Amino acid sequence: MAAHFGRRLRKGATSTAVAAAAVAALAASQAPGVTTDDQGRQTTGSEATSDGNGDGSATGNGRYYTDLPPLDSPTASPSPGTGPTTPAGTAEAGIPATVLDAYKKAETELRTSKPGCNLPWQLLAAIGKVESGQARGGRVDANGTTYSKILGPKLDGNGFALIADTDNGAYDGDSAYDRAVGPMQFIPSTWEWAGRDGNGDGAKNPNNVYDAALAAGHYLCRFDRDLSVQSELNKAILGYNNSQDYLNTVLSWLEYYRKGTHEVPDGTGSLPSHSTDDGQGANPSPTPSPPKPPKTPKPPKTTPSPKPDDGGSTSPSPPPSTPGTPKPPSPTPPTPTDTVDHLEDAGTAKLTATAGDTFDQKVAVRTETKAGKAVAKVRVRFTIVGDTDATFTGGETVATIVTNSAGKATAPALVAGQKTGDFTVRATVVGRSVTGLDYTATVTEPQADTLARTSATELTCVPGGEFADQVEVKATYKNAVADGVAATATIVKSADDATENDKGPYFKDADGKTVRTLKDLKTDANGLLKLPKLYADDTTGTFLLRIDTTGGATLTVELKVAAATTTTP
Repeated sequence: MAAHFGRRLRKGATSTAVAAAAVAALAASQAPGVTTDDQGRQTTGSEATSDGNGDGSATGNGRYYTDLPPLDSPTASPSPGTGPTTPAGTAEAGIPATVLDAYKKAETELRTSKPGCNLPWQLLAAIGKVESGQARGGRVDANGTTYSKILGPKLDGNGFALIADTDNGAYDGDSAYDRAVGPMQFIPSTWEWAGRDGNGDGAKNPNNVYDAALAAGHYLCRFDRDLSVQSELNKAILGYNNSQDYLNTVLSWLEYYRKGTHEVPDGTGSLPSHSTDDGQGANPSPTPSPPKPPKTPKPPKTTPSPKPDDGGSTSPSPPPSTPGTPKPPSPTPPTPTDTVDHLEDAGTAKLTATAGDTFDQKVAVRTETKAGKAVAKVRVRFTIVGDTDATFTGGETVATIVTNSAGKATAPALVAGQKTGDFTVRATVVGRSVTGLDYTATVTEPQADTLARTSATELTCVPGGEFADQVEVKATYKNAVADGVAATATIVKSADDATENDKGPYFKDADGKTVRTLKDLKTDANGLLKLPKLYADDTTGTFLLRIDTTGGATLTVELKVAAATTTTP
């Protein structure tokens, strides 16, 4: 397993087929939970939906290392004071100190921010091993930044996906095509929204292992996944790089690291040697030998001029091509993305929801050519813009969806936060400069259309006393519990006059002073609202308590103040 950077495997080559078979065999034995169908084929969950929509991968499905862990179980490093041991597999189990720290810190942060995800740091280590050989064996500085950029091959469609430049070369230094960047190999368009600041320096740098590890953790934990469930774990890994061989390789390293790892000094980690491409990958190729001088081409043979026949002269033979002159490259056929001229709305309805609820409507767009023909297999990015805490299902503010056969992409459901007001959902085409579409979404305050008392007990009191029962009401909206609804309670003058009464029953404020209007009330999670105790002054009679809520629900409650009746002995 010693690293020799020049040993690379070409996609489609015989050696790759052998390696893939080995990956599948080893993964089947080392990674429990990968199921098989009735044909004996391995199956995993797919992120794609039934209509063909799916999320783009983090890496652009670029190159990765195919080396497998040793069959021997790893062992932890010896305790201080014991002699050195070097059991089989120990070298591969060693993870550079700073890189290992980044993985563990990312796990700790995700335990707080997304506890239901159950992300193990060993999964980040497995992906880091496959993507970059643990940041080139831990060649990072004290802050976790790699000494030089780790770049994948150009995603120019030559053996990999075709992704035109999306960052003007800001991350990958390539203004023509995107390249995966950093220890976790994010493509720039994904890093733009998925990037995180993992080391607290105020920057989001894909070449910093703390930032990249935290970003990878959040990326894997999208869609409310629980990575302790094998099918969810498989989906997460396939979402990172959509390849069954990739899944098997990562699962193998995950199982291996779970059996034991240890820390090694930065820069001394074991490097993989086999990759799915033979071009410039996560590690630079070895220094090439000086090129041999080209052979002097032999002069071309002269072709005797043909003799003209009775029909006239003949056309001269074309000049022979110069040996060694490369043929002009064939033009690259346009991708579906290249043919997109504009975005069209695909039946998006008005977007409204009350705070805390899920929107009933979804944003849907269609990619079309200039002639109005639908274009399938195009990535559309939906981004939530504005001062809002609304998210898509799963807690993300960005979602990338691939158009289906009808050219349609539908964003995940929107979930309203507690902030009310308008925000924007913007749809853009990934890898293509066409005008996006903006949709206004509105979050309104929770509403109630019905109020009812929870008790039928008559509310009575003697002058100068206090009411024995407190007023409690339940709010509903469209026959469902209306929680968090704002309400106001006022002792009014009459059913026709909502002006505050200056006599009769009253509430007390925090200082014990008389108040007859209560504001900023809200129903609880069960739609219930219980008012404070009511007191009576010396005025007798029947009084009205009016309760109003957002949405127009109103309830009037009678309050009776009468002198106590006396009985004659």
